[in-house]
Amino acid sequence: MKVILKENMKNLGHQGDVVEVKNGYANNYLFPRGYAIMATASNLKMHEENNRQGALKREKMKADAQGLAEQLKEMSITIGTKAGANGKIFGSITPLQISQALKSKGFEIDRRKIEINDVKMLGSYEATLNLHRDVTLNIAIEVIAE
Repeated sequence: MKVILKENMKNLGHQGDVVEVKNGYANNYLFPRGYAIMATASNLKMHEENNRQGALKREKMKADAQGLAEQLKEMSITIGTKAGANGKIFGSITPLQISQALKSKGFEIDRRKIEINDVKMLGSYEATLNLHRDVTLNIAIEVIAE
């Protein structure tokens, strides 16, 4: 079944994409939650018109994301946390903590746009910021003991 995504879906596509999914996934998950609509002829025509009208808005959003990426390119974030004697931290570093650290430096980045692998030890790591569909950035994260 072909559907038009109304929201960005991880591992499926971005808002406005026309994707092929299984019937049960569309009927039981995507449609009830409002994440997608069925790709009928009238919906596709409406989708094309919306794409044509929203082109300038999308270009502005991409330019803003690229400007933010230029500002964040050389930035390094230091996050303090409790750790044991062997350097193992209690818990882990989450995207929310990275988002709060960026907010304290004056950058408002949603935690859902931040990806980081499991951080369980003190040291240096990299986090990926998905600022836009076409703009991603890796920033350095330094985890230190408090």
